[in-house]
Amino acid sequence: MPSLIVRNIDVETKERLRMQAARHGRSMEAEVRDILAKQLAPPKPPGESLYEAMRRRIEPFGGVELDIPPRGPDREPPDFS
Repeated sequence: MPSLIVRNIDVETKERLRMQAARHGRSMEAEVRDILAKQLAPPKPPGESLYEAMRRRIEPFGGVELDIPPRGPDREPPDFS
């Protein structure tokens, strides 16, 4: 497996990497591998919207027609006097 050496990392960056690796329970080397893999992974295609998912599930049954109730007059605002 190929190796990679990174030189001249400032002390503060190395310390943050060490702390992050410790939080994740792994070595700094494993943490760097994980960071690189996540950052360089191919982008995921956009997911299905909620509307599209619902339509896909309901359409085989003929869809759904909803009656929209008529709008009535707005109620009077409360009197705070």
